Amino acid sequence: MTILRLNYASEMRYGVLVDVAQKVHSGRPVSLSMGYLNTIWQRDASAMSLESLAHATTPPNVLNITGPEILSVRTLAEEFGIRMGKKPTFEGKESSDALLNNSNKAFALFGKPQVSVSQMLDWITDWVARGGASLAKPTHFEERAGRF
Repeated sequence: MTILRLNYASEMRYGVLVDVAQKVHSGRPVSLSMGYLNTIWQRDASAMSLESLAHATTPPNVLNITGPEILSVRTLAEEFGIRMGKKPTFEGKESSDALLNNSNKAFALFGKPQVSVSQMLDWITDWVARGGASLAKPTHFEERAGRF
């Protein structure tokens, strides 16, 4: 058995990066309550998930699946702002803790994700700016009380 802990997968229609990009694009404030995050491109997360089948053990092998970087929500919003030609606005302040994962064990087995954060930002910026389809399901990644 393998237990996978995934946070936060992104693609062009869904994910924490889409949540931030849509807020910047529409001029809505970006919450800083969850000031930092990890993310991984959905394709890379799916590939690691499938590859994990070959590493099942008893007791279960536990793997964190996410990107290698700790990313600042403020910096991500500013990067989207630069790419979109918009100035992001913020609400709240960064908390002293965040829900983060360390995926070094998964990276040792499968290698690091192929899609970089910069590439994700470029793709998602283009998608959101062109009005690409969205799954219209916010991640609520900024929710700190567990109420969605």
